[in-house]
Amino acid sequence: MLLFTAKRMLSGILLLVAVSIGTFFLAHLAISDPTAALLGTTASPAQQAALAEKIGLDRPLLVQFWDWLSHAALLDFGVSWRNFQPVADQLAIKVPVTLSVVTFATLITAVIGVAFGMITGLRPGTWFDRIIKGISVVLFALPGFWVSLVLVMWLAVQLKWFPAVGYVPPTQSVEGWLRSITLPAISLALGGIVAVAEQLRNAVIAQSRQDWVRTLRSRGLSATRVNLHILRNASPAALTVIALMFVGLLSGAIVVEQIFSLPGLGQLTNQSSQNGDIPMLLGITVISIVFVVLINLLLDLVLGWINPKVRVA
Repeated sequence: MLLFTAKRMLSGILLLVAVSIGTFFLAHLAISDPTAALLGTTASPAQQAALAEKIGLDRPLLVQFWDWLSHAALLDFGVSWRNFQPVADQLAIKVPVTLSVVTFATLITAVIGVAFGMITGLRPGTWFDRIIKGISVVLFALPGFWVSLVLVMWLAVQLKWFPAVGYVPPTQSVEGWLRSITLPAISLALGGIVAVAEQLRNAVIAQSRQDWVRTLRSRGLSATRVNLHILRNASPAALTVIALMFVGLLSGAIVVEQIFSLPGLGQLTNQSSQNGDIPMLLGITVISIVFVVLINLLLDLVLGWINPKVRVA
């Protein structure tokens, strides 16, 4: 298992390097003149040249890349071209906001999706199964930004259960923090609940028809214990969807954070894209890939613990 983990970590590092290289050169190709975006259209050529020299754009592109890569290996992503503050310091402030929303959304998705998938999978064709399938179709078809606006108008403006916008750090108030991330998390989780429930439902139905289930029941095991065995064997499909959804929510948070005015990576990504802040975009990319690698590694370890067939000797 240690060798397997080491191999996955190595592949994750190679993925991180490859994506970083691609992002670096694509960003410089897409933003041909960052000084124009940073200074505005009223800046003179002399001002643009001075800024280009200050941020190192006057050097060859390969020299810029090696300088960035050698520093990034030491977790030094340089300084932002927009405010000349260290990228790592700004990410340290923004990442917990996005991570708290995405983690809470994943937790909501896992709990509700597994509950619905298990109930409908054990009793397919019942009225509850048909209702859940109908709701799933509706939720899957609704745009995420529209759902976010509806939640704001209903739960925040009319019922006043949650704040409409803003973010409260947990160091200031744990209750305020939970209330500030609940609506964004629900907005992100609705589509994922449908996917998890559907995958688990199909897997539970398939496992329930296996011979080993009839053997367990014939031995007199309680329905609860039999269902737990079914859930354990059916869970890999749902866990894979949850892991992929966590990664997808990191990008989906960009829209949700704009709607709820959350000071997270989504807001930072939007500002950096508009301003041509390449060091910040590269820092965000590296952090995102690190999350992808860690989630995939965690998924492999959990699947190995659940299913002995996929364990590595």
